Amino acid sequence: MKKLFISLTAVMAVSAVAAAQSADWANHPRYASANEALTVAPDVVFMGNSITDGWDDNHIEFFTDNNFACRGISGQVTGQMLCRFYSDVVALKPKAVVILAGINDIAGNQGPMDDRHIAENIFSMAEIARQHGIRPLIASCLPCDTIPWNAAVVNTATHVVNLNEMLRDYARDNGITYVDYYAALTTPDGALDPRYTFDRLHPNRAGYDIMEPIVLQALKSKVPSHRSKHKRRK
Repeated sequence: MKKLFISLTAVMAVSAVAAAQSADWANHPRYASANEALTVAPDVVFMGNSITDGWDDNHIEFFTDNNFACRGISGQVTGQMLCRFYSDVVALKPKAVVILAGINDIAGNQGPMDDRHIAENIFSMAEIARQHGIRPLIASCLPCDTIPWNAAVVNTATHVVNLNEMLRDYARDNGITYVDYYAALTTPDGALDPRYTFDRLHPNRAGYDIMEPIVLQALKSKVPSHRSKHKRRK
């Protein structure tokens, strides 16, 4: 059964990448109708990849009961999310956006990507949100020690930790709330706790049940004060 789950994950990931490359690279049409149909601005938009995309499939009430909008697209890298950020976030006029991204860049879905450039794309989304009066929250990349559809990627857990450190530091230095899913879901070796996943990368319902109170608490928290990244000289 475990092999079957991994195979299905690989098929979904490859299909999602192929679909994104066949037409509109950022897949703007995916949520075009849903965006047009909105009559009330969502309080929060969740921007992300398959981890976000699968969230409302596992627990739609989390979104409907809280006036949240799910805008995750399976297989997407941060550059694609950045391209559609205006149409799928800014144009909806939410109060806040939760950005959960990065693992598909590490997986090489659109080719090799340096961890620093992955982080910079996420920084850019946060800065666009702020320019439009939307509160950005930057979520940690979930723990992951292997890419089910790309065995050529090595040191996955190390890349995740490195990316999260950059995201956390940027959030701290710029007065942005950092949503730490990683600490609640990881094993000591940097893997996604098997209780919370079916393929070592995507959460199952139990995983989302862990994530939900974390992000709800983050949304209720006060916006952190800006901290200068420059140390004072003694």
